Amino acid sequence: MNDATQEDKELLQISELSRPQRRVLGVLLEKAFTTPDQYPLTLKAVTTGCNQKSNRDPISNYSETQVYETLESLRELGLVAVIHSDSGRTERYRHYMRHRFNFTEPQLAILTELWLRGRQTMGELRGRASRMVPIETLEQLRAEFKGLLDQKYVQSNGSIERRGIEVDHNWYKESEGKALGFDSSADSEPEETRPAPTPAPVATVNNASSDLGALQEAVERLQSDNQQLSQQIASMADVVEQLQQQLADLKQELGS
Repeated sequence: MNDATQEDKELLQISELSRPQRRVLGVLLEKAFTTPDQYPLTLKAVTTGCNQKSNRDPISNYSETQVYETLESLRELGLVAVIHSDSGRTERYRHYMRHRFNFTEPQLAILTELWLRGRQTMGELRGRASRMVPIETLEQLRAEFKGLLDQKYVQSNGSIERRGIEVDHNWYKESEGKALGFDSSADSEPEETRPAPTPAPVATVNNASSDLGALQEAVERLQSDNQQLSQQIASMADVVEQLQQQLADLKQELGS
């Protein structure tokens, strides 16, 4: 095996990133999805994206020096590259996630959202990730999420078929202690602790169960759609904020 092939194999095994690395990489991915005309990003734009108030948890206050050092560490991992402009005066940065991993576009959006905001419900995740890549239903989200779950890139605190469970990425450093406890009690209750079933007309039970399930699905869809709308509004606010920053930079360069 030649050195290049061995290097690629090692890069593909990356499964832990520091908090600054996750934030910076998440910003590069997010902006590539949502504002492609402004991508790749300058150091200042990456720093602004890391510290913006919307779509971030926790809110950070990284300096350009910290962001630069983080970008350099990601370059060493082969996850980020520097792009030089035609004038050669400004360096811009882009992610190399598609080069290093075989993730689908929805899976990249899922990881991006989890890196930027951390633990959340599946409904919240669908609404937020959909601002980057269309994810029409929770069933589609579950299918994409399961692919990541099988590779241990994400985690959940219960079966992803359950309503109301929480999910997170699984790229934490071991020292962060962010593993979600898997609660299987709601999936399979021990036989001896289950109450004795109360006889009831089969048709009544089936109809009630069907109606309740349909109602829960409808509520979950509404919550997800509302979350998606909120994220779209937040994304528009991000674009306005970036344009204002660019205008301020331009005025400063012109000496006005």
